[in-house]
Amino acid sequence: MKVILPKTKEDFEKYYDLRWRILRKPWGQPRGSEKDELDNTSYHVMVAEKEHNPIGVARLQFNNDNEAQIRYMAVDERHQRRGVGSLLLQTLEKFAREKHASYIILHAREPAVPFYQKHGYHIAGKSYLLFDSIQHFLMKKIL
Repeated sequence: MKVILPKTKEDFEKYYDLRWRILRKPWGQPRGSEKDELDNTSYHVMVAEKEHNPIGVARLQFNNDNEAQIRYMAVDERHQRRGVGSLLLQTLEKFAREKHASYIILHAREPAVPFYQKHGYHIAGKSYLLFDSIQHFLMKKIL
């Protein structure tokens, strides 16, 4: 298991495919809904077992000089509870520190809240309901 920064067109195709399969497909969302206008200016990481086949992906964006935000974190269901998410978080947090961010925010799906709490994030409040069914919570970690 290793962390890879996707660089090639093929890397990004695999990266976005996993993001779509985990975060959008189960709710009937079309391909393309897993992307947004900040992808081109964000820091992307993926965890792969071999041959750049991702088992986990995540993105870090900077909202301003102090605030970094984790978005689109997804781990293949067959690889959950094996340290993939923790490795993604550690990598993104390290990069945020290197860029002198003061804190990280994210909007966690309700089932993922305990995972983030285990890694030092605290709930700042209820945020939004995605697809009319997935409650999210704004979480924050001081770096």
